[in-house]
Amino acid sequence: MRALVLTDFHQLDLVEVDRPEPGPGEVLLRICATGICGSDVHGFTGENGRRVPGQIMGHESSGTIAALGEGVDPAALPVGAPATFNPVVVPPAEAEEFRGREQHASGKLVIGVAQERPASFADYVLAPARNVLLVDPDLPLHLGALIEPLAVAVHAVGRGAPQAEEKVLVIGGGPIGQSVVLALQRLGVHQIVLSERDPARRELVASLGVATIDPAAEDLPTRTAELLRGAADLAIDAVGLTPTIADALAATRLGARIVLVGMGSPRLELPAFALSTEERTLIGSFTYSAEDFAAATAWIGEHAEKAAALVSEVVGPEQAHDAFTALAAGKGPAGKILVRFDSEEETA
Repeated sequence: MRALVLTDFHQLDLVEVDRPEPGPGEVLLRICATGICGSDVHGFTGENGRRVPGQIMGHESSGTIAALGEGVDPAALPVGAPATFNPVVVPPAEAEEFRGREQHASGKLVIGVAQERPASFADYVLAPARNVLLVDPDLPLHLGALIEPLAVAVHAVGRGAPQAEEKVLVIGGGPIGQSVVLALQRLGVHQIVLSERDPARRELVASLGVATIDPAAEDLPTRTAELLRGAADLAIDAVGLTPTIADALAATRLGARIVLVGMGSPRLELPAFALSTEERTLIGSFTYSAEDFAAATAWIGEHAEKAAALVSEVVGPEQAHDAFTALAAGKGPAGKILVRFDSEEETA
């Protein structure tokens, strides 16, 4: 089968490798499409230290069930069915203890991050049957690759616990910020504004029915209050830099919540009084629970047209190296790039 191998930092090669065979309790998925995550780009450049040369990356994927290992129920996971996989794998011994908070399991591994495990920038990938979810058969299959980043957003929004009538500021209009907008709308939140410097990303988010702000050209707290008719009750920072956290604190009311889901910097400087004396709450968010992932899978099946707006480009594996290189140079499109391993005719 074909696989994209990180042969060296800044070098992704399409090579032939052996197709894996499912062991007991495993499912073999034939990959339709895999999205390029920001963490994959940082792995490509070597910035985050979480990917190594020789690795097959990829964790935002959809495809069809190709084969079942021993003990997997074919009635629950039929061969040929459209599916996705939750890349957060919890050891069976920890499953009950961490139910509902699988991302906290000490023994977990993440497919696409775990260096020893080939992942889904390839024609096929293995996943535990308990991590495989069927997707709506009416969903264009390549859009199933958006489920994983949407699950990140569903979890982040859940951490902020917005009420439908509350005012929300989203900071950062990249793929996670875009997904956060959808996750807020999923809960019936409509008073949303998004701050983003890039005009193409602002245009994409505006197509989702959300007002946008250019923080380089406008005073963010003032403009936020104008658009929302008051300071935000909740801010979700999908960037994660000292200036964006400062923006979130400045544009929210006293007692507000700020969710930090962006990881733009490993260290942040905080205006402490804006947290303590003004009683704001800073909340961390990382990946998702199995429940969050299932919720994202169900939602996208009913909202394919809205989710499709988040895809800017679909490339073949032969073009993946160039796509990664462009993203690493900051020259990527407004939305998500998907690497498609099958053809539209094959999926049909």
